[in-house]
Amino acid sequence: QVQLVESGGGLVQAGGSLRLSCAASERTFSSFFMGWFRQAPGKEREFVAAISRGGSNTNYADSVKGRFTISRDNAKKTVYLQMNSPKPEDTAVYYCAASKRGTYSGYGGDYDYWGQGTQVTVSS
Repeated sequence: QVQLVESGGGLVQAGGSLRLSCAASERTFSSFFMGWFRQAPGKEREFVAAISRGGSNTNYADSVKGRFTISRDNAKKTVYLQMNSPKPEDTAVYYCAASKRGTYSGYGGDYDYWGQGTQVTVSS
């Protein structure tokens, strides 16, 4: 069982920056594709970004492209989401997820393990 623990959430002003981290318990972390999803109150969970095992390939939702950057450090078993120029509509609980299936898709069903989430609130 892979445990994922997110951190780094909080309150940030629009136009500022924030970095989320997700630490994994699994020693074979580098074998997983990793993703970030978010869920705002009253809305469905949506895809944010994903990254391949080695970190060379990434995938972003159109809504965050050019503002957010996903990266990973396999030695630290951690994946990051750098949020630059956040907007109030980015306010949500952010979840990291791990996929064994060799995909960095935007479909939540492709991911096998999920963290408990971290709240991000962007003030205008």
